[in-house]
Amino acid sequence: MVSRAKTRLFQSEYLGLDSASLRRSLALRLTYSLAKEQTAATVHDWFLALAYAVRDRLTDRWMDTQRVHEEMDAKQVYYLSLEFLIGRSLTNGLINLGILGVVRDVLTEAGISPEEVLEMECEAGLGNGGLGRLAACFLDSLATLNLPGCGYGIRYEYGIFTQRIDENGAQIEHPDNWLRYGNPWEFPRPEILYTVRFGGRVVEVRDEGDVPRSLWVDTHDVMAMAYDMPIPGFCGPTVGSLRLWSAKASRDFDLDYFNRGDYIRAVEEKNATENISRVLYPSDTTDVGRKLRLRQQYFFVSASLQDIIKIYQQRHTDFELLPERAAIQLNDTHPAIAVAELMRLLVDQYHLSWGRAWNITRRCFSYTNHTLLPEALETWPVATFEALLPRHLQIIYRINYWLLQEVTHHFPGDADLLARISLVDERNERRLRMAHLACVGSHHINGVAALHTELMRTTIFADFHRLYPERFLNITNGITPRRWLLLANSSLAVLVREAVGKCWATDLNLLTELRPRAEDAGFREEVRNVKRANKKTLANFIQRQVGITIDAESLFDVQIKRIHEYKRQLLNILHVVAQYRRLRADPGLEMVSRTVIFAGKAAPSYHLAKLTIHLINAVAEVVNHDPVVGGRLRVVFLPNYNVTLAEQIVPAAELSEQISTAGHEASGTGNMKLALNGALTIGTLDGANIEIRDAVGPDHFFLFGLTAAEVARLRRDGYNPWNFYEGELRAVLEMIAEGYFSVTDPGRFRPLVERLTVGGDPYLVLADYAAYAACQARVEAVYRDPEIWTKHAILNIAAMGPFSSDRAVQEYAQRVWKVTSVQIPQRGVGAATTNPERRGPSCRQ
Repeated sequence: MVSRAKTRLFQSEYLGLDSASLRRSLALRLTYSLAKEQTAATVHDWFLALAYAVRDRLTDRWMDTQRVHEEMDAKQVYYLSLEFLIGRSLTNGLINLGILGVVRDVLTEAGISPEEVLEMECEAGLGNGGLGRLAACFLDSLATLNLPGCGYGIRYEYGIFTQRIDENGAQIEHPDNWLRYGNPWEFPRPEILYTVRFGGRVVEVRDEGDVPRSLWVDTHDVMAMAYDMPIPGFCGPTVGSLRLWSAKASRDFDLDYFNRGDYIRAVEEKNATENISRVLYPSDTTDVGRKLRLRQQYFFVSASLQDIIKIYQQRHTDFELLPERAAIQLNDTHPAIAVAELMRLLVDQYHLSWGRAWNITRRCFSYTNHTLLPEALETWPVATFEALLPRHLQIIYRINYWLLQEVTHHFPGDADLLARISLVDERNERRLRMAHLACVGSHHINGVAALHTELMRTTIFADFHRLYPERFLNITNGITPRRWLLLANSSLAVLVREAVGKCWATDLNLLTELRPRAEDAGFREEVRNVKRANKKTLANFIQRQVGITIDAESLFDVQIKRIHEYKRQLLNILHVVAQYRRLRADPGLEMVSRTVIFAGKAAPSYHLAKLTIHLINAVAEVVNHDPVVGGRLRVVFLPNYNVTLAEQIVPAAELSEQISTAGHEASGTGNMKLALNGALTIGTLDGANIEIRDAVGPDHFFLFGLTAAEVARLRRDGYNPWNFYEGELRAVLEMIAEGYFSVTDPGRFRPLVERLTVGGDPYLVLADYAAYAACQARVEAVYRDPEIWTKHAILNIAAMGPFSSDRAVQEYAQRVWKVTSVQIPQRGVGAATTNPERRGPSCRQ
């Protein structure tokens, strides 16, 4: 057996972070992993060799981290999320190891373009929007803060979809085959395999002690196989884990059918089983799609809980200590079935009494709610649920019985309360309320921004707050400054470092020291130069990607997020059309040149969201080619929005559109990323916008629109959008409805106009339009003075300290999870670093 000392000697020699060690690693990987001579290696070969070399260095720290956590029997955070939008792992690993500059030099010396190599990585198709990106930021912060933790999710074979825009400007979805050429960051774990069961029936029996037991029999079984990915902390020894589950059939295929020549039938059962981990968010417009979603949710939850219990049982036999060793976080409602599954495992498999199991379960789980929209608070028809998970239906019924008994005890005679709080919605088709299950089965329930939490307490979960007020708290979301400033905007990061010192990347509150620099004309010029360079880079990217030439000196007005009615991309495009009308009416009109940039995906079945994308592109086609406009107004839709594209757009943005209907956005994190990079926010008092405005000051934030209370009052009093259908707004809507932007199909965009008028305008676009247009005029007035604008931008950056994901994760750790950091010793290669500025866990840049 090779001694640990010899292993460390090998690691020090071959896995160092200096240029010589990296050159050796690249050469060895090209030869022994890829069988390529350097002279014959393609750019993709160099990418794989570099990825493996970086992975080698992370693996050493990763194994040390796991070993220390096991030896200390440390309490672990288990983060259950249907999405992890991790972005590219190579650049993240290079930044967190502190060797991005060294690697660039090594590749350049070898005659290889570092940019081409880094661009070869296909972004992991493991998430879609803010929910998944938050989960990724949290894993980064867990490792950076040396907190024991692991993310659990699904290894989607195809992600959600790759978005393309056809020649008419409409969204077209294609499979996101991100695993086509493999994933160098994952470690398959065929020995970690769990059975996940569906269907069947429940049989009641009595055991040897005459205790009644429920047996779940005649099930259709699916195997869940683990794939692990390392998640490095920033310039430290801790490397966390992301464990993803892939569905495997219990047998490859039916050989009898195959031998008879019925090849399709032979493999169809295998394919149907493995569809569980095929695609993120299958369409919910069909019964098959809805059932697949439920199967996905239970599949990853069951495998994860079985894994958590197995890890726990390696050191413990008494389940009473499980809540002291496992903090299980439900990231939104998708994993809520975990409450019933843990009860099933404890009661049916490990034979705990119901009361004891319920006490343990409620002490293990905590629940983060991410939405106030009723359609996002998942419910399942009882019939569907019973067919797939009959034992869990029994468990939920029993939980509901005790819940209703508790409510009756505290609030006797309130039948309406019982109906509202029940886990079963008895109206029309009986449905199970999964958010209610998460609330009753968790010891803490948190919102993700101050307004969101208050609305959560007073609206969707008002009854649970009345019953369990001590469970509710707010933890505002955050973003990792390592990816969203240090990596995405390295030039600005250099200025920040020179101004506030070396430790800002792990102590974002140091940004407050930038405030006096807002008065420094020289510093303002440096900040403007960085923004100008980033804008030129984005302008060149836009030219390459979509063939639109834009003025890099124009105002870059950015709205990048999932396409949804409540996020109100329509409000933005209506204002664009209004500006276009003004220019057409008065070609000599003086106005600030503006480039309005959109990006975001619409769910394949969300017709109005897809039609909004179509409208944006149709308006762009007309505006961008009208000689009267003369380039003073440009509209750009960048397809296939993801983390990598955001890293291109965010550093160049100057105006951040955060214009959702007040009371609908839980938090938002795009608002934080853009402000951290010096964009000024135009927004409503919604989600984290409120806290951002409080932090930056009202003079440095462009506020407009109805408040959440005013929105509620307007709806209660009977909102009539026709009251706002006048003047410029009416002319704009008529242009769209009558086919000005769709000459070959004049009625194409009429459904959007009808949604805003006869459809009742559910998100109050018309009600807020006049205030939005007036606010945009204020934006233009401020932008005319570069010194004032830059001062606002610097003060926005300086105020972003509270919006670090490190702060958010620390709050969870202290207030919810009750976990503490575990220091991983720096030994051998773990202690070797080419980063001379590292000063310990709080100063790692």
